[in-house]
Amino acid sequence: MFSSQNNKSDIVLAIYTDNRTVFRLKDIALLTGETNFLSINKKLNYHVKTGKLQNPRKGVYTKLGYNQEEMACTIFTPSYISLEYVLQKAGILFQYDSRISVVCNLSRSVELESQTYLFRKIKGELLINTSGIIRKDNQINIASPERAFLDLIYLSPKYYFDNLNPLNKELVFKFLPIYQSQAMNKKVTKLFKNG
Repeated sequence: MFSSQNNKSDIVLAIYTDNRTVFRLKDIALLTGETNFLSINKKLNYHVKTGKLQNPRKGVYTKLGYNQEEMACTIFTPSYISLEYVLQKAGILFQYDSRISVVCNLSRSVELESQTYLFRKIKGELLINTSGIIRKDNQINIASPERAFLDLIYLSPKYYFDNLNPLNKELVFKFLPIYQSQAMNKKVTKLFKNG
């Protein structure tokens, strides 16, 4: 009995000593070295019931007070945070939007614990191109403002931008060829000419 309790505590210890706050079952298996997924699942469910862990979505376990940006990149993979969320933080869009916008291979809106995650579908070759994507050490992938700007033009060509001054124009034109779009080239050139 004692070794079983100790084993259950080891999984929580492994999770809480890791710098990540959001985990899939396979992440926990790699972290603990446990290969029996049924056993891991039972232990995790026990810790959810005792309040040591959360299970906000099927197959996703979190520390208490998890990082919402980390959750955004875990719900669907591959994905990265982009669009309005990044542009709002950079001062390019002024209208407040509490949703976290994410680019991935499907379109969905997911609400978890009063936070809305808005997923927008983008072409596979754009999704896997890492130009302008910053990879943080806790599995957060987030677009630079320049990449988020181009993603938004690609997905919503008529979008209005409040302030283009924070953008590094050289980086915008460096990332622009990955979209392979003459219409985008014209749109971006016109925006910078008029802005």
